[in-house]
Amino acid sequence: MSALQTLAADTVHGSVGSIGYGLAAIGPGIGIGIIFGNGTQALARQPEAAGLIRANQILGFAFCEALALIGIVMPFVFGK
Repeated sequence: MSALQTLAADTVHGSVGSIGYGLAAIGPGIGIGIIFGNGTQALARQPEAAGLIRANQILGFAFCEALALIGIVMPFVFGK
């Protein structure tokens, strides 16, 4: 294998991890947007339930963010 092929193989291997994390970040990003968008609507409809709505928003945000962090860690776990 020539030096150019070796360099190309190493570059593609590194890029696959970056693409994988980018795809893994799409789901939590959408989920966080849905959580806070619907939470804002719920607060506008029932301001008296603000404490309960906010607590549920924070819990949902934490679960979505955990998925994003797992997406960051997985390339390191399964990488060479």
